[in-house]
Amino acid sequence: MLVRLLYVSRAVNKDCSKSIESILDASRAHNIHNGITGVLCYGGGIFLQAIEGGRSAVNTLYSHIVSDQRHTDVVLLHYEEIRERRFGGWTMGTVNLSKLNTSIVLKYSERPEFDPYSVSGTVSLALLEELMATASIIGRA
Repeated sequence: MLVRLLYVSRAVNKDCSKSIESILDASRAHNIHNGITGVLCYGGGIFLQAIEGGRSAVNTLYSHIVSDQRHTDVVLLHYEEIRERRFGGWTMGTVNLSKLNTSIVLKYSERPEFDPYSVSGTVSLALLEELMATASIIGRA
């Protein structure tokens, strides 16, 4: 059974560039062997990540994320059983939230800076789908 999970967290270290590289390296190495795909968005000290795969693998990964010392304020935004993957082309694609086009952000947010803590998981997922449709996600594997 496939599931999709979406969460948001804050980076413990405000200069999270090393954390991002570390997370992406670990994700890409681990995910391919566990059938996990997804996308990691980052910017302004915030991580927004969608992960898809088998229920057991996704749940195990999320438990690891919650206890990961690079994150704080981890909040589950969305969890659902799915028929097919939306982010199947990426072992872990990336998006820099601070570089998003303001007009895209304003479609989903009250302010020109996207804050996943202040919108629903459904809205965050809709933004990720638009980013995918506009080729804003990089790191296709």
